[in-house]
Amino acid sequence: MLSFLHVATEAGLVVVDYHDQASGTLELSADGGGRMTSVVLRPRVVVTSGGQDQLDQAHHRASELCFIANSVNFPVSHEHEWEIRA
Repeated sequence: MLSFLHVATEAGLVVVDYHDQASGTLELSADGGGRMTSVVLRPRVVVTSGGQDQLDQAHHRASELCFIANSVNFPVSHEHEWEIRA
């Protein structure tokens, strides 16, 4: 979220709402431990300026910069949804 808000602001997008319904897959081991094997982020973003191309570009750039996704050893994927309000 923070990476997206930063990139969106730099691109001149005005974000008025952002929420996410993230989910992940946990693989349990026989000894009672476990590890995350994947995470899916499902951000829903509402903006009052900009267009679809700007949103797509901002999302792509934010994905590249995300310090959490760049710090884990499993894939982090996105299923985003945009709304542009006049």
